[in-house]
Amino acid sequence: MSENFIRSNYNQSEKVYSESESNKTQMLFENLIWLTTEEAAVYLRKSTHAIRQMVYKGKLIARKFDGRLYFKKDELHALIDTSFYGGINGN
Repeated sequence: MSENFIRSNYNQSEKVYSESESNKTQMLFENLIWLTTEEAAVYLRKSTHAIRQMVYKGKLIARKFDGRLYFKKDELHALIDTSFYGGINGN
C-alpha cells in the first residue's frame, strides 16, 4: 500500500471518530437527569454565579452531594415553562 493511501484513510477515520464523539457528548448531555452548576448555567444561559444566587434566593431547587450542587433537568425546564413575560402593558 502506498503511504498516501494510509494517511488518507487515517485522516478520514480521525474525522469520523471526532464527529461520533461529538454526537455522543451531545446525546449524553440531552439524556442527563442531573446537571452540575456549570451544566445548569449552560442550559439556562446564565452564569454560574447567577445560578448560585437563584439557589440562595430560593428560585431554584438544588441538591448537594459531595460538596457540589446538582439540579434536575426537568425542574430547570419547568422553571422556564412556567415563567411568563407579558411585555409592555401586559401584552
